[in-house]
Amino acid sequence: MLLVETYVAASKIEGLGLFAAAPIKQGAPIWRFDPILDQIIPVEILDRYPPGVRDFIRKYTYIPRGTVGFRVLDCDNGRFMNHSDDPNTDNSGEVTVATRDISMGEEITCSYADFIDGFAPGQYEEA
Repeated sequence: MLLVETYVAASKIEGLGLFAAAPIKQGAPIWRFDPILDQIIPVEILDRYPPGVRDFIRKYTYIPRGTVGFRVLDCDNGRFMNHSDDPNTDNSGEVTVATRDISMGEEITCSYADFIDGFAPGQYEEA
C-alpha cells in the first residue's frame, strides 16, 4: 500500500511508471504491505484463468524473496514502480523508504533485487 501521493504516467524506463505527486523527503516511508488491501495470489490457481489474466498477474505481481507458492499484487499504483539499478527507494526492509529526496513529478523507482529472488542488477536496461 502506497503511503505517499502518486500518479501513473509514461516512463522512460518501461511503459508506465509511478511518479511522485508531491515532494518526498529522504527517509520517508513510501510503501508497506497491507494484508487487507494487497492481494496474495496462490500460483496454483493461475491455470484457472484465461491467458490475459495470467499475463496481467505475471506482469504486475512479484514473488517475495524467500517465499514459494504465491505472488503479491499491490492494491494501488505501487504495481507501476519500475526497476532501476540506481533506485531512489530501498525495498529491503518491511517498509520501502526514500533513499534521497524525490521531487514532485520524479519517477519513483526500486531495485527488484531487493525483494525478488534471482533478480540480477542490469537484468532490465533503462532507456
